[in-house]
Amino acid sequence: MDEPLDETIRRNAQGPSSVSIDGNSATAQALREQIEADRYLASKQAARSKRLGLRITKIVPPGAH
Repeated sequence: MDEPLDETIRRNAQGPSSVSIDGNSATAQALREQIEADRYLASKQAARSKRLGLRITKIVPPGAH
């Protein structure tokens, strides 16, 4: 299942939390747990990013001391 996590959360939020058909039942993860998982994965992705944001440096030409 290669569906993005935000789509899975959206689909699960619109559907029932549990279903029972012909004696078989299924229960979805709690919406709060899905949102926490999404936040955790987003924070891991942000931490993996090597961007340092805006870097300010002072350039001193040689001989300008």
